[in-house]
Amino acid sequence: MILHSRIEGEGKPLLIIHGFLGMSDNWKSLGSLYAAEGYQVHMIDLRNHGKSFHSDEFNYTLMSNDVTEYCQHYNLSKVSIVGHSMGGKVAMLFATTHPEMVNKLIVADIGPKYYPPHHQEILAGLNAVNFSSKPDRTEVEETLYPFIPDFGTRQFLMKNLFWAAPGQLAFRFNLPVFNAQIEVVGEALPQESLFNKPTLFIRGGNSNYILDNDMLEIKKTFLNATFITIPNVGHWLHAENPKLFFEETNKFLK
Repeated sequence: MILHSRIEGEGKPLLIIHGFLGMSDNWKSLGSLYAAEGYQVHMIDLRNHGKSFHSDEFNYTLMSNDVTEYCQHYNLSKVSIVGHSMGGKVAMLFATTHPEMVNKLIVADIGPKYYPPHHQEILAGLNAVNFSSKPDRTEVEETLYPFIPDFGTRQFLMKNLFWAAPGQLAFRFNLPVFNAQIEVVGEALPQESLFNKPTLFIRGGNSNYILDNDMLEIKKTFLNATFITIPNVGHWLHAENPKLFFEETNKFLK
């Protein structure tokens, strides 16, 4: 099965890969900006996310293979990629596995290292929503609030709500699989990975996903890596300061 995507613009192919619990819709505004710069932008929904297929199998190898099949389906032989968080891990694995298919790589606020599970509160909130009682959007948000007090994070998650049937909301993502396999999200890139083409690691100044002392390790795998920090933003750097995120990434792609 081929991943669902939003495709916009004409020109060199640029793939955008969202993070955990995200989807292509999160990147609509930025996608349009890249398209206006002469790219054919492919905003992808990963498996078990957005409008893509659900599967009981969920790991980075499969997600990277899904991207490979996507590129073959659309005859994309040389792509540049922007990947955020979990999508950045998918992008890193794809680039190190198929360097011949990648032109430039942008990794947003994630490194290749192992990250311990840290989504427990978010998953607890999502699991607390009882859709059998047919809640409306306000009631879903009220259920999430005690677990996820941060407004921005709640809004991000609420974007996944859709009307599965008249009067029946549901989440687009595959929550049962995430519950069962949450440790997958933090897995490290394979030790022997190497990529020597231009790579930009862009991190949030208030985020702790890429620490200063991670940079030397990253450069052992991504030999041509550069680093940029966007000040005063956290892990959702592209949403918190889209203007600077676009300026820096567009400059790198050019």
